[in-house]
Amino acid sequence: MSVTEQSERGGGINFARLLMSFGPLLFLAALVVVFTVLKPSFIDPINLFNITRQISITGLIALGMTFVILTAGIDLSVGSLLAFCGMVAAVVAKGGAANTLSLSTSGTQGYGWFAALLAAVIVGAAAGGVQGLAITRLKVPPFVVTLGGLTVFRGLTLTISNGGPISGFDASMRWFGTGLIGPVPVPAIIFAIAAILCHIVLRYTRYGRAVYAVGGNAEAARLSGLRVDRILVSVYVIVGFFAGLAAFVLSARLNSSEAVAGIGYELTVISAVVIGGTSLFGGIGSVGGTVVGAALIGVLQNGLQFNNVSSYTQSIVIGLILILAVAFDRWLKSRVRR
Repeated sequence: MSVTEQSERGGGINFARLLMSFGPLLFLAALVVVFTVLKPSFIDPINLFNITRQISITGLIALGMTFVILTAGIDLSVGSLLAFCGMVAAVVAKGGAANTLSLSTSGTQGYGWFAALLAAVIVGAAAGGVQGLAITRLKVPPFVVTLGGLTVFRGLTLTISNGGPISGFDASMRWFGTGLIGPVPVPAIIFAIAAILCHIVLRYTRYGRAVYAVGGNAEAARLSGLRVDRILVSVYVIVGFFAGLAAFVLSARLNSSEAVAGIGYELTVISAVVIGGTSLFGGIGSVGGTVVGAALIGVLQNGLQFNNVSSYTQSIVIGLILILAVAFDRWLKSRVRR
C-alpha cells in the first residue's frame, strides 16, 4: 500500500470518527439555522424555552431507553407505560377516580404530589422489572415482551380510567409541569438533572461499564463474571422509572392524565436515542448523544409546526430520519473498521 493510499485511508477513518462523535450536533445546528432563516422568530427565547419544555417528557424516557439499547435491547411499551403511570399518579393525587372530568381541586381528598410522584415511579420501575424478568427468565425476545407490554399497560390504563381522563390537580403538583425557575421551565430542569446523573452513572461507575460490556458481547461479559441477567433486568427497571417520572411531569403539565397519553412515544424516544448515536446493536452510545437526539427531534417538530407542516407529515419525516440514522450508523462503523 502506498503512502498516499494510507493517508487517504487514515483520513477517511478520522472523518468517520468525527461524524460519529459530532454528526448529530452538526445536524442540530444546521436545523436551527434553516428554521431561523425560514422564520426568524424561531430563535425567540420564548420559543426556545417551549422546545425545552416539549422535549423534557420524551427526553426523560429516552434517558432510560439509552440504558436498554446499550444492552442491545428495546422497549416498545414506554408510551403505554407512561399512560398507565400517569393514571396511577392521578388516582393517588385525587384520592380516587371519581369525578374524573372535573377540573376543580376543592374538596379533593388526595394524597398530594409527593405520593403521586412516588406511585408513578414505583409502578413504572416495577412494570419495567416484570418485563426484564420475562426477558431473562422466560428467554423471550425484548421486542415480543415489550410489544405485549404495550397492549397490557394500555388496557390497564383504560380499565382504571374507564376510558376518560382524570383532571384537576392542586397547584403544587401542576408546578412540576408548568412552573418556572427564573426563565427556565421546571420540566427542562428535571430533564437536565436526570441527564447529568445518567451520564455520571454510565461514564464513571462500575455499573455503567457493565452495561456497555453486556451490550458489546453478552457472552464475554458473562464469562468475565458479570451477572448479565441482573444487569438486563436493571435497565428495564430504569426505563420504567423514567417512564413513571415523565408521566408525572406530563400529567402536571396538562393538569390531566389521559388514557390516550403517550401514543407513538416509543417511535420518538427510540429515534432520539438512535439519532444521538447509540447503536441498536448495543455497546456504543452516550447520554450526551441522547440529549442531542432529543433536542434534534424537538427542534425538527417545532420547526415543522412553525412552517405549518401537518402532524402526519412530521411522523413521516421522523420515521425516515430514524431509518437513515440507522443506515448511516452502520456505514460509519464499516468505515471505522476498515
